Amino acid sequence: MLAEMTQWLVDTVAGMGYVGIVALMAVESSFIPFPSEVVMIPAGYLASQGKMDLWLVILSGLAGSMIGAYVNYFGALWVGRPFLERHGRYFFISLATLAKMDRFFERHGVISTFIGRLIPGVRQLISVPAGLARMNLPLFSAYTALGAGIWGTILAVLGYMIGGNEALIELYLREITLALVVGAASVVAGYLWFMKKEVEEDAKAG
Repeated sequence: MLAEMTQWLVDTVAGMGYVGIVALMAVESSFIPFPSEVVMIPAGYLASQGKMDLWLVILSGLAGSMIGAYVNYFGALWVGRPFLERHGRYFFISLATLAKMDRFFERHGVISTFIGRLIPGVRQLISVPAGLARMNLPLFSAYTALGAGIWGTILAVLGYMIGGNEALIELYLREITLALVVGAASVVAGYLWFMKKEVEEDAKAG
C-alpha cells in the first residue's frame, strides 16, 4: 500500500513538472494544511532518475513557498490587520495587543520568521503574525526564503539520495525533524541569552 502511494506521488509530481511543484508548495506554504514532504521528496527522487533537475526542483519549491508565504503575509496585512483594528475587541485583541505584536516583530521578527520556517506546524502560520505586525517586507522575504530554502533543500536531497526506500525516508525525516527542532530551540535559547545580556548592559549604562 505504501509503495503504491509512493509511486502515485512520484507519477503525480512527474506529470505536473516544475509548475506543479511551485503550485503545490504554494499551497503547502499558505494556510491550507499540505505536507511539503509529499512534493519535494518525490521530486528529488525524480531528479536522481534523470527526469528532473535537482536545482530546478529546489528553486521551484522555494518559489512556491514564497508565493504561499506572501499570500498569508499580505492577507494578514491588508485584511487581517484592518479587521482586528476595528473588531479585535470582540476577539479579546485590543489595539494595545496589536501594538505589543508590532514591537515584538520589530525586535524579534527576523529570528521568529527564520526559526518558524523550520518547525513543523509553525512554518505555514508564521507569515500571518508577521503580516499582522507589519514586519519589514525585505527582512520577512529574506528570512522566509532562507528558512524555506533550507527545508526544501533537505527534502529534495533526501529524495535524491534515498527516494526509492520508504522506510529510510520515514526514519530520516523523523531524525531530521527532531534535529531541526533541537537546533531551532538552541538558536532561540542563544538569542534570548544574547538579548538578556544586551538589556542588562543597557541597564548598567543607563
